Amino acid sequence: MKILFTGGGSGGHFYPIIAVIQALNEVIDKEKIVDSKIYYFSDSPYNERALFENGVIYRHIPAGKMRRYFSVRNFFDVFKTIFGIIRAIINVYSVYPDVVFGKGGYASFPTLLAARILRIPVFIHESDSVPGRTNVWASKFARRIAISYEEASNYFPKEKTAYTGQPVRKEILVPIAEGASSYLNLDPSVPTLMIICGSQGAELINNVVLDILPKLVEKYQVIHQTGNNNIGNVEKLSNVILENSPNKERYRPFGYLNDLSMRMSAGISSLVISRAGSTMFEIAAWELPSIVIPIADSNGDHQRRNAFNYARSGACTVIEESNLSPSVLLASIEKLVENKELLKTMSAAAGKFYQPKAAETIARGLVEMALQHEAR
Repeated sequence: MKILFTGGGSGGHFYPIIAVIQALNEVIDKEKIVDSKIYYFSDSPYNERALFENGVIYRHIPAGKMRRYFSVRNFFDVFKTIFGIIRAIINVYSVYPDVVFGKGGYASFPTLLAARILRIPVFIHESDSVPGRTNVWASKFARRIAISYEEASNYFPKEKTAYTGQPVRKEILVPIAEGASSYLNLDPSVPTLMIICGSQGAELINNVVLDILPKLVEKYQVIHQTGNNNIGNVEKLSNVILENSPNKERYRPFGYLNDLSMRMSAGISSLVISRAGSTMFEIAAWELPSIVIPIADSNGDHQRRNAFNYARSGACTVIEESNLSPSVLLASIEKLVENKELLKTMSAAAGKFYQPKAAETIARGLVEMALQHEAR
């Protein structure tokens, strides 16, 4: 049995794939399926260690990004995509998998097209309320479609679409409270805020947080994941801003939080502030209340739709970028952290929103499709 995964371009595509692969390996072991191989085709391995640890064979498939705005790079990326399609057809044919799993994104297009040409069954998953162009196109020939938001079903054929939720990796699934304060050098008696700006960072959120930093550290401890590109600037500014503050040690900026640091931060946090991407499903898995700030100009306005879909569950409050200001963010934080009953209600709603069997459901669907194809 051979199963091929494709997607990429961001952690929002890559890490749900890893979560499915982890569940897939468990199913393979439990069902004692022999001679199984798992492949990942993309324009970048994204995290080679994660692929290696899960027994995944990687092959590089170039892919060009078609931007919605004018860019000279669009012209050159057309040739990159054409070369990627040729390379994908050759590589997919040489592997000839029993099923191809597509996570969306421009990097999955060449491999999904190769699967269609070679008549290999396709299974896709959509993480957002509004699907991207690749998944909308692939849904026309995909045999199964899994979605993270029920609203996304409006864009796909109903008869082959299932609401599974979002797969979340085992490594970050369970928060760690014991020893977390010592590990992060924080005071367990002071409420802690966790601000997640993604691997690329969110400069707007970083700047607003810096504006209210002296007031924040008066009442709270702040774990601030700034993005690797922004950590240097944020550290310099925060050192100046908090130079004379007696609570300077309550602020902990990080460019990137590894799995252990992320779980420990989640274990001691009272509230999370985040964008409206895949991180929201991790927050839901942790059963933490949150303030969500969607990107204003995301493709198809999907981040805004994601945020308000999540807010309807009662698990978060939303601040749109057009309304985001230092005073609004500070007031929202204080309103939530000081209302213990509301935090408890939001926490329970987050737990209900999270679908714990998402990865296993998708993995079993892939095995079923693969075995059916293998038997032919």
